[in-house]
Formats: sequence, structure tokens, C-alpha cells
Amino acid sequence: MKNLGVFCLLFSCVIFGSCKNNQSEKIPVAAPEEAPVKVECYTALYEKDTIALKMNTFKDGHITGNMDMVMANTPKYVGEVAGEFRGDTLFVSYTYIQGNNKETTFKNPMAFLKRDNQLILGNGKIEVTLGAGHFVSGEPIDFDRVKYKLNPVDCVTK
Repeated sequence: MKNLGVFCLLFSCVIFGSCKNNQSEKIPVAAPEEAPVKVECYTALYEKDTIALKMNTFKDGHITGNMDMVMANTPKYVGEVAGEFRGDTLFVSYTYIQGNNKETTFKNPMAFLKRDNQLILGNGKIEVTLGAGHFVSGEPIDFDRVKYKLNPVDCVTK
């Protein structure tokens, strides 16, 4: 008798559950993409290296964009940046692929100091925790002895 009660309860749950699944589900409507309030482009040249950055600034202060890095004797890095300014320093996460290897994606933190019209790519100590790289807390980021100083350029549409 006890098993019959459990069976009836289980059966009724399955029936009610299947009835609910037949109801039309509400499909979320995607909100229109927010347009950036400012778009800026920068480039840096150092010996045979080149960095090109296109940066979109949104109303909430969030930054997104694209960055390509061509370093001597290495495949081209192509990727996206996302982050925000903290004071005069832009902290971003750079997610990129290297060369034609579209199978492996890399992700590194980067910091740019905004000084006058330039963005200066800083050097800092990075550690990896749970597979994610980040700057070591309490360790300074050097913006003086650097290779890459990005200067503003006109944005070119491709």
C-alpha cells in the first residue's frame, strides 16, 4: 500500500510536470546593443613591433575594444580588450589568439596609464590563480621603463 502511494505521487508529478512543459515559454528579447559614447584609436611603434588599439567607452565607464599586436619573430596577436579606468589607469583583460591558431585562446591582464594623450603600457608582476592571470596585489606596475607608448590616431573602418 505504501508503494502504491509513492507510485501515485510520482505519477502525478510527472503528469503535472509534462503539462507545464507544454505551455508556451517566454523567449527573452535581446536588448538593443548600447552604442559607445566615445571611440578612440591608438597605435604604438617600437623597433619592429606594432600595437593597434580601438577602444569603445560606454556610459557606465566600461571599456571594450580590439587590439592587434605584431611583435618581431612571433605570430600576430589578435584579440579583444575589456575593462575599466581606475583613476588614470586603464585595467583590461586581453583575450586573444596567436597567429592562425584559432583553437587556443589566451587571456592576460594589461594596464595602461593615461598620461597626456598617450596610453602607456605598464609592466607588472602577474600571477595565475585558478587559471586566471592578474596583477599581484601590492606590487607596483612600472610605467616609466616601458617599450610601448600608444599615441592617438584617427580610427579607420575596415
